[in-house]
Amino acid sequence: MQAYKLKGAIDESGNLIVNEPIKMAPGEVEIIVLQTVEKGDTGVTIEPPAVKPKRQVECSIPILKEWLENTDPTPPDFDPEQAKWEYLKEKHNL
Repeated sequence: MQAYKLKGAIDESGNLIVNEPIKMAPGEVEIIVLQTVEKGDTGVTIEPPAVKPKRQVECSIPILKEWLENTDPTPPDFDPEQAKWEYLKEKHNL
């Protein structure tokens, strides 16, 4: 892994802006942000993550019930037949 040190800024909408060109091959990167902070002033308000309510699931198997309660429901536009077709196309290289 190669490390690069760059200067940048965070705009009002929270986007990271890097004004320096980077001579790297295209691809995925991992970004670590260090912010300069004056003594006594963090300048950052940390909000706790929103707690989503658990789904109500009826199941006689406790571990399965717990797992289902912590998952997201399927989207309303989910088509199981289309999902099967996509899986088969990928599996058989169609």
